[in-house]
Amino acid sequence: MNEPRRVVGFVSWSTILLLLASVLSSTLGISWTPFDRINLISDLLVTDTIQRMPTPAAKIDSSQPAPSPRRTLEHYQLPARIIGFQTDTTQPSLPRFLAKLHALRTTRKGKVRIAYFGDSMIEGDLMTQTLRQLLQTAYGGAGVGYVPITSIVSGFRQTVRAEYSGGWTDRSFKQNPGATPLYLSGHAFVSTADWARFTDRTMGDSSTRLEKYLLCGPDTNASIQLNQQEKFFSGIAPFNRVLLSADANRTLALTATPNTPPLFGVSFESPNGVIVDNFSFRGITGIELAKLSAGLLQATHETQPYDLIVFQYGVNLLFRPMDKDFRWYGRAMQPVVKKFKQAFPTADVLVVSTADRAFRYQGNYSSAIGIDSLVRVQATIAFQSETAFFNQFATMGGTNSIVDWAKRTPPWAGKDYVHPNARGAAWLGESLYRALQREYQRYVRTLKPSAPPAPSNP
Repeated sequence: MNEPRRVVGFVSWSTILLLLASVLSSTLGISWTPFDRINLISDLLVTDTIQRMPTPAAKIDSSQPAPSPRRTLEHYQLPARIIGFQTDTTQPSLPRFLAKLHALRTTRKGKVRIAYFGDSMIEGDLMTQTLRQLLQTAYGGAGVGYVPITSIVSGFRQTVRAEYSGGWTDRSFKQNPGATPLYLSGHAFVSTADWARFTDRTMGDSSTRLEKYLLCGPDTNASIQLNQQEKFFSGIAPFNRVLLSADANRTLALTATPNTPPLFGVSFESPNGVIVDNFSFRGITGIELAKLSAGLLQATHETQPYDLIVFQYGVNLLFRPMDKDFRWYGRAMQPVVKKFKQAFPTADVLVVSTADRAFRYQGNYSSAIGIDSLVRVQATIAFQSETAFFNQFATMGGTNSIVDWAKRTPPWAGKDYVHPNARGAAWLGESLYRALQREYQRYVRTLKPSAPPAPSNP
């Protein structure tokens, strides 16, 4: 009599226990293959179970740039090459700049303007004077470009003769910044009565016509004394270009008046051709450029657009012989590059690595132990900013190259084992020029026979 009841009870309790086990298994994510075959609710919860399955976490190396099918950090250590990081090596780096350069070479009309930022490595127009001369010879152009009103190396610089009275107030990154907006050079000069005289020394042809510009801040009722006559002008933008003369004269003399606005400098440039502006500032790392007004940068682009912006820094980061970690610099310099890309949207940007620098280790001079790390950080800045990169350290010869340069006869670098001299700087300028020429030839090979040249800057 009790057998059927026992069977029903056994089946009921077994079903309840199996149902309970199925719920717990699905809820807790417990899996056992024999049991999975008889899980009573597996068909009901399969969709929910799949949705709640954890996704395996990818291993991320924060020190490495994110991979891209079209770009790679590989090859940044190559010497004498401008690296665009594209995997298609037939495509040139700096395409917009090269298009402007090609248009200039084809039409001989318009200006191609380069802003070259750096520290004492390019002070006195070192390196840039060679780059300027070679580019102007190949593509046309004349004139030294930007010249500050005063300079601590005015007696050293060979490409322009600069004389000035001693009353100018130099507001800069490091001295008397005040409220005066600073120019790209990191300087602004103020006076009510001081004078300055400049003579361009870059050209052999005395008949070449030069445009001489005054670069200054805003003033709606401004004036300056030019050749003993007061010249009035007006400008409301944060940056203004005032044409003072356009003739074959190589010398420009001016005197400030009580109505003279903050002056940034002067510019000597031909009506057409390549213009290379040297913006050197001793002792900085490049992150100081973040202090420049975004409004002034934008006004500069609108009035004086650049086609190539070069950042060459590094040796001032290597002031402690045992430093190895420069990731902080990458975090600080990245926004600077981004700021300039936004302000000059039609320009290409080139990051040039640090040159070699040596310290005394165990009685002998050798390259700073952290220099490889710094170069990689600088390459990563360029990679992540989608700009181009030039490894100057490798181009010099890599490890201990500055020691070798200082020991040569005649020497190519000073015994401070930091600064190339005129010979070494000229070689570096020529090396960068050859790298640009290599990219230009690559660009030309990509052109279709019927493709018209890109328009040049006005």
